[in-house]
Amino acid sequence: MNKLGVHAAVFAGGWSPSDCDSTVRRARACGFDVVEIPVFEPDTLSPAATRQALERHGMEATCSVGLPFDADLASDDGAVSAAGERYLLAALDFAAAVGSTYLGGVIYGAFGKHSGPPTAAGRDNAAGALRRVARRALDHGITLGLETVNRYESNLLNTAAQTRAFIAEIGAANIAVHLDTYHMNIEEDDLARAVADSAGVLGYVHIGESHRGALGTGTVDFAAVFGALREIGYDGVMTFESFSSRVVSPGLSSTLAVWRDTWDDPDATAASARRFIASALAGGGA
Repeated sequence: MNKLGVHAAVFAGGWSPSDCDSTVRRARACGFDVVEIPVFEPDTLSPAATRQALERHGMEATCSVGLPFDADLASDDGAVSAAGERYLLAALDFAAAVGSTYLGGVIYGAFGKHSGPPTAAGRDNAAGALRRVARRALDHGITLGLETVNRYESNLLNTAAQTRAFIAEIGAANIAVHLDTYHMNIEEDDLARAVADSAGVLGYVHIGESHRGALGTGTVDFAAVFGALREIGYDGVMTFESFSSRVVSPGLSSTLAVWRDTWDDPDATAASARRFIASALAGGGA
């Protein structure tokens, strides 16, 4: 049975100890099993407070990262790529400290709009760094997920096929494909085929609507996605990801280009999403 998760940014724009406790408590109240913690600036976060909140409310955690441009793992500048590797290792340490077995997201390069395509040297830098980080992750029992995102948020991995090819190039058994229906809706020719072709290497799924708002109110063909997930027997975590300017921090709002309130009530939106995903998983329609 799939565990259902919710991204922390549905409830809070930061991760202070009070944000942490409130988010975990509210996620549990909405019926979720897992909260996804964005590990931005990992050295500023409190793993102890996070772990205590998770234990207090009986929740599990996954972790995600979007690398900044000054820590672009896929830069052809070796010093910038090395900064990205250090950033990932710090995020990995945080994930291990809070008991997460998953660290995913845009961990292969800078998260944001690029001015040109990736270089061969940058791609090689990212692959080499991820091999090394994957070895450290294996020591902690952590899987790394490469999230396939749209062309405005990465110039390297925009389709599931590109991500699978890059993972094969890296050659680490604990690196998986991370799919996101919001991004798939922009870039994939066939949502169901992208899922089907990722069988065996799919490690994490974000369930997000075409406009980043409430599930079922946009254009994503969820029936096709959930049908394909059932067909391949995907049993991993499925996490609701949605952003509204009412909650998201100004910095992340700018990075994500979230300029409006896609919803007003985080708790009602999250609870509705949990029901939506559970129904779709049961084959009751989406």
